Amino acid sequence: MPISEKARDVFILGLRNQHAVENQAIELLRRQIDRLEHYPDLSRRMVEHITESQKQTERLEQLLTRYDSSHSTAKDATMSLMGNLAALGHVFVADEVVKNSFANLAFENYEIASYRALITLAELCNDQQASAVLNESLEEEQAMAQFVERHIDPTTRLYIARLEQGETAGR
Repeated sequence: MPISEKARDVFILGLRNQHAVENQAIELLRRQIDRLEHYPDLSRRMVEHITESQKQTERLEQLLTRYDSSHSTAKDATMSLMGNLAALGHVFVADEVVKNSFANLAFENYEIASYRALITLAELCNDQQASAVLNESLEEEQAMAQFVERHIDPTTRLYIARLEQGETAGR
């Protein structure tokens, strides 16, 4: 089956977009980690996910190179800035850690959807190697989403316990 030029073009665009999204994810996580001293499980997992996201970025760069393309520096910079701004959005609310959990779950699910679409595009381009690489990233995002979802309850409980003890509850 011949590879559709349109599918190839959309695939390359999707890889470039996902590269920018991963940069945004890294910035979001970095900003949150500094404020999680009372939530060590969250902090530890976010540090791990930064490493995963950096590996995902490298995988995307390798795929782009195979397609004689590269990531978009402008998109990467814009998305990194957006990640910083999004992280700042919850800094001033008392329940910052809880709100960040909601936002993180939504963001992880966005990434899951993006990787699923990229896998479909890789299949349309008859690129099984890309599909396998992207599936690895998809599995990492699914694991992070499951972690965040499982930790909404304990995070909320710890937030309330700290609040009731008169301690700084948002961090």
